[in-house]
Amino acid sequence: MKTRTVAGAGVLATALLVLAFGNQAVTEWVDRHTSTTNVWGWFLDKLTWPAWAFGPRNSSASAMRDLLAADLRALFLVLFVALILGLAAKSISGGTAGFLIGWASLIFAAALAAFVTAFIISNPSFIGALNAAQAGSGYGLFVGWIVGIATATAKKVTS
Repeated sequence: MKTRTVAGAGVLATALLVLAFGNQAVTEWVDRHTSTTNVWGWFLDKLTWPAWAFGPRNSSASAMRDLLAADLRALFLVLFVALILGLAAKSISGGTAGFLIGWASLIFAAALAAFVTAFIISNPSFIGALNAAQAGSGYGLFVGWIVGIATATAKKVTS
C-alpha cells in the first residue's frame, strides 16, 4: 500500500494549483470575467497569482524579463515549498501539524519566490521586491489552506 508523504502531498497540491490556476488561459479569463468586488472573483484573483505564460504579448526586452520573472516565480514557488516541507515535515505525520506546516510552507515559499524574482523584472527595486513578497504571502495566506489540507491527509513514512 502506497502512502503519500507530507512533503509529497504538499508539493503535488502546490504544483497542481500553479498549473491549474496560474496558466495564461485561466489568468486571462479571470481578468476579463470576474471582479474583485465580490468574494468569488477576489478568491479567483488570488488563485491566479503565480501566473506563468508561454510567451509575452509583445517582444520588448522588458516584456521578456517580466515573463522570465513570472515563470521563475511559479517554478520557485513549487521548489521552495518542496524545500520547506522536505526539511520541516520529517518530524510530523499529517493531521493538525501537517495542516499548519503545509499552510505555512506556502506562505513562506510564495513570499520568498516573489521577493527573489522581483529583482529580475525590468526596473527592479528593493521596495518593489518587498511589495512582491507581500503579495506572495497574501497568496499563501488565502490559498495555503488547500496545501494544508493535502498535507494533513498525508502520513509520515518511517524506514
